[in-house]
Amino acid sequence: MSGYYKPDRNHNWNYGGKHFRLSRSKISLFLDCKRCFYIDNKLGTARPPGFPFNLNSAVDALLKKEFDAHRAAKSAHPLMKAYGLDAVPFAHTQMDEWRDSLRGGIVCEHHTGLTVCGGVDDIWVTPNDELIVVDYKATSKDGKIESLDEAWHDGYKRQIEVYQWLLRQNGFTVSNTGYWVYANASKDKEAFDGKLEFELTLIPYSGDDSWVEGTLVAIKTCLDSDELPESSADCDYCRYREAVGKKLIPFQAKAKKQAMEQPDQRATLGI
Repeated sequence: MSGYYKPDRNHNWNYGGKHFRLSRSKISLFLDCKRCFYIDNKLGTARPPGFPFNLNSAVDALLKKEFDAHRAAKSAHPLMKAYGLDAVPFAHTQMDEWRDSLRGGIVCEHHTGLTVCGGVDDIWVTPNDELIVVDYKATSKDGKIESLDEAWHDGYKRQIEVYQWLLRQNGFTVSNTGYWVYANASKDKEAFDGKLEFELTLIPYSGDDSWVEGTLVAIKTCLDSDELPESSADCDYCRYREAVGKKLIPFQAKAKKQAMEQPDQRATLGI
């Protein structure tokens, strides 16, 4: 193994283990494919992860530093002013914890017994103490990014809605409108010159977290079941497992036949 991917998780981090938590990404996985979710959280084998995009991480880190400067000064960021948004970065003693998914992020103990959590990128606040969920995104596309309307953007929308729900469960008043701060790297320059220039866009999204409660109940039912859920029709991971499994069957049958014909291997197999 590469050391990066571990197909057998320590049981303490699986459902029923003392460290198990239901993260925002796990909720999204349940909605994408219940079978992959079950194999991950009940059986302890997650999908192979994608390798991290360090450039995106760098943009996130720099944006957080920039907004933190305004958080300390209790001032509006120029992006907020440019879009006429009357808000400032939210200053709270738990802000660093809420943004750190490894420390749990924003946490809620749900009535199902599930501990739900998620690490938010940023939170802003209006003059009437209404919190605004903010998520940072980075890309490089032609033209100005003004909306997120593709089908694969649904995950981005659910992400904001889960954070809105978590904050409400912690007793905060939360605006239905969240925002993406989108950093789009320009490809129009004549030369690289050792730097990328980004255009920042503020994209509003009116969230609706009403689906979260029912989904958590369905997740609890799924995890408590001993039955393997159906796979999603468009899950490439399940399609890959099924296709490979079918092609390996003849090889397994051949290996078993060869072992049966060799006494020393028969003993090894306990036959």
